[in-house]
Amino acid sequence: MIETIQSCDLVIFGAKGDLAQRKLLPALYKLEECKKIHPETRIIGAGRANWTKEEYIKVVKTAIKKFLINKIDENIWNKLSARLYFLNLDIFKELCFIKLKKILNQTKNITIYYCAVPPSVFNTIFERLGKINLNLFPARIIIEKPLGVCLKTCKAINDQISKYFLESQIFRIDHYLGKESILNLLSLRFANSLFFNNWNNKIIDHVQITVSEQVGVENRWNYFDEMGQTKDMVQNHLLQILTIIAMDQPKNISPESIRNEKIKILRTLRSINIENVNVKTIRGQYTAGNIQGKKVPSYLEENGANLKSQTETFVCIKVDLKNDQWLGTPFYLRTGKRLAEKYSEIVIVFKKMPINLFKDHNDDLSRNKLIIRLDPNENIKIDFLKRISGLSETYQLKNERIQSNLLTNKHQNYIDAYERLLLAAMKGDQSFFVCREEVEEAWKWIDPIIEGWKKNKKSTLELYSAGTWGPKNANKIIMKDGRYWHKFD
Repeated sequence: MIETIQSCDLVIFGAKGDLAQRKLLPALYKLEECKKIHPETRIIGAGRANWTKEEYIKVVKTAIKKFLINKIDENIWNKLSARLYFLNLDIFKELCFIKLKKILNQTKNITIYYCAVPPSVFNTIFERLGKINLNLFPARIIIEKPLGVCLKTCKAINDQISKYFLESQIFRIDHYLGKESILNLLSLRFANSLFFNNWNNKIIDHVQITVSEQVGVENRWNYFDEMGQTKDMVQNHLLQILTIIAMDQPKNISPESIRNEKIKILRTLRSINIENVNVKTIRGQYTAGNIQGKKVPSYLEENGANLKSQTETFVCIKVDLKNDQWLGTPFYLRTGKRLAEKYSEIVIVFKKMPINLFKDHNDDLSRNKLIIRLDPNENIKIDFLKRISGLSETYQLKNERIQSNLLTNKHQNYIDAYERLLLAAMKGDQSFFVCREEVEEAWKWIDPIIEGWKKNKKSTLELYSAGTWGPKNANKIIMKDGRYWHKFD
């Protein structure tokens, strides 16, 4: 990480929105608590609300109280609130950006624009900033993924922003890359010979990546119905996880070297299209059911729903890579809404021993597993076999587990992904952000899957009850290979 933090003007477009209030404001409070924000940094909320500065400060405090785990410390709050400004800004009015420029010209701070708004208005913001030279280096801009709804629309957004900002100024955020457990994948793989020398298709049987959600569409039906779980989750979060697991050792830990290796992996993904989409994928949509003892509606009963919708809320994909390191070692991805538990996890399943020396008392040796929990309670676990202790002369074995919690101190403040990513943007460090080529390569692989579902007449949307683990056939996609999903524990 870059050592010094220069003072910044953080402009949040969409200051009134859910993302800003749920994620960004609590993250800024935590950074203030950790004394990571430069003393002269300012936070400027921008939106169409007619708030005064005092009213905005009240809004911010209400949001932080609601979404912060711990109670607000008034001393920390006083420091943070002193940074807050609000600008009544309509992105379609040029005069509003002239007012913004006057505010930004008051200091020599580096400006960071956070676009916490729908992608449909990105270009308007880019154009307005560019027209009055608010886009000039060293200004930075943060945009949320997923970008677009397909490769074509993604390229259009990237083309728009590249007219006004250099690639070095653009921070495409995927909050999974800010998770402690994802960052630890690099050290786990490339700092430990135990794993580095055994990270290939000779040793690893298969990899499971699960992102399971209990929530439904949360009043975002129109947005989600256009995207679906595949575009919303697989295209960015799950593929990012996959590339970090599968990538070769980079030349160094610079953003460029790591991105280059991730891009190589995206290019080695075997195509899934109309010919094989029914073999490689399962998609589903939740019906009414129970989550933690509470009745919840079906997807088609959510607010604003279209009863004819064929959008998937669950998807399971078998991914094959065509490089020497991973040939024959599949990656199984699954993600869905209204599932039985909320958790995100990577399971590395190692191959069985070629010779079972203990077959007289242990007919079938269970597989070793490396389990990386991303959420909740980020940790790393290793399952291995050991002899049952005692005076018996027989070698009866049992499973044993060792665990490492990624927060080494139980009193340590939990660092959320957004805190880490906001701090990195303030430092100008792009290590945890995604470049244009990565995003577009991911869409190149996703688009044929979506097209295959539309054109393949045998492709069906399977229903599953809320509170279960998804469609029954999701198990078949892995069981037909003689494998099983790791049970949540």
